[in-house]
Amino acid sequence: MFFVCLFGVTVGASGAIVKPGLDFLITVGLAVEAGGAWWLCRSGQRSIRFSRRTEAAALLLNAGGSAILFRYTFAGFVRDHALVTEQAVVMADAYVSMLQLGGTAMMVALRAAFIPSGPRRTFLLTAATGGLMILATTLLVPTPENGLAWRAADSLAYPWLPATDVMIWTLASLTCMGISWVIFGLRVQVRQARRLGQYVLERKIGEGGMGEVYRAYHGMMRRPSALKLLHPERSGEHRLRRFEREVQLTARLTHPNTITIFDYGRTLDGVFYYAMELLDGATLERIVAVGGAQEPGRVVRILAMACGALSEAHSIGLIHRDIKPANIMLCTQGGERDVVKLLDFGLVKELEVDKETRLTGATALTGTPQYMAPESIRAPELVDARTDIYALGAVGYFLLAGTDVFEGPSILEVCSQHLHQAPQPLSARGVQVPPELEAIVLACLEKDPARRPQSAAALRRALEACAIPAWDAERATRWWSRHDAELRLELPAGPGSPQTIAVEAGARAPTELAAAGA
Repeated sequence: MFFVCLFGVTVGASGAIVKPGLDFLITVGLAVEAGGAWWLCRSGQRSIRFSRRTEAAALLLNAGGSAILFRYTFAGFVRDHALVTEQAVVMADAYVSMLQLGGTAMMVALRAAFIPSGPRRTFLLTAATGGLMILATTLLVPTPENGLAWRAADSLAYPWLPATDVMIWTLASLTCMGISWVIFGLRVQVRQARRLGQYVLERKIGEGGMGEVYRAYHGMMRRPSALKLLHPERSGEHRLRRFEREVQLTARLTHPNTITIFDYGRTLDGVFYYAMELLDGATLERIVAVGGAQEPGRVVRILAMACGALSEAHSIGLIHRDIKPANIMLCTQGGERDVVKLLDFGLVKELEVDKETRLTGATALTGTPQYMAPESIRAPELVDARTDIYALGAVGYFLLAGTDVFEGPSILEVCSQHLHQAPQPLSARGVQVPPELEAIVLACLEKDPARRPQSAAALRRALEACAIPAWDAERATRWWSRHDAELRLELPAGPGSPQTIAVEAGARAPTELAAAGA
């Protein structure tokens, strides 16, 4: 706004060429308007939108007012030099308009260099500023009587004078846009370079109850990542602290079927985040939605890989608590298809029973109703590794049948079925499954944890002992070739341009950074 004010003062000085009159009043008005705009933007806390709109309005008002002022100034020149012929007036007009455009071009160039503005906005404001002056030069002509009149359509000034002015100002607008593009871009790069550990968000690829997942890359290392943002207002400070502890544990997991966490922390505006490897594939939820019930050989492969990831987690005391199809992903990695990745360890969610009641404190339920073991409903504080075994059995049931074990119109009804109702055998649903695989899945779904497989390793051994044709690479490749296009249709659209988040590096201790693999 300083340069807008300077513009008004400069125009005011030009009014001294003639004696005080209407031009003097215009000069004073322009100076007051420019100073008022500067004061508005300097006083108090103003939004960026307010400052931009005020700057644009002040710049255009100055341009319009000074365009008329220059015509009055030129009228005094015509009178003082006794220019009576149209040819003399037009030649003098051309000279004055060049000076006018040159001075204005200097002002807008300074604006482009010193006021933060994108190239597009700079071009539009610069073009509008010169356009008002060119319009006044084209339409208003001084008369020997020290007045202004409309220029006749058959004047000698048409069309070469306005055409010349437009050419000059187009070059000035493009120059200012170039200045803004370079300066604004350098500002962004410097600002980004000063933010330790920042991530640039490219587009949203998912959204859940607690946060959003973005495709991103690290601003320094340029490493592609999936960045999950967890909003404090959705989860509470206590749960964020608990999640931070568990994400540190997850970062210690090295099993190839567990998603790798690169980094975690808080952004400068208080949003908790963690960065993980970016996977190319689809969740089991999407796999079944697109391809329906899955073949037994593929289900055995998926469950066995998931058991490997759970075995490592359980060995360090980390219980997943939210095993479900949406948290198990099949992806392509190292040229191999159908590589299982287990996602979201330790993600704590509260289940909303209705719009008025929320389970909290000691009665808070962790998990997804369709995949919750009876003990996680009855006594959430007593869950152990066998709770994940139950949920994994429910996932196997879902993959084989194409539907959940229990369904109902409410969370309470689904939970009641988990507590009191035996699962319907797959054969009773008309699903043809090898008996030994069906027996393993139903064993995982036993109400009593003591009757389930007692560890993920034991479950994996039982699965691998099934006499079921293996799901090989060739079959996996054919399946993905057939369904890949449809799977990708569901990818959500994200923002059109990258966004940058800055990380508060001081929020983590050095030992925590090392644990997170940062």
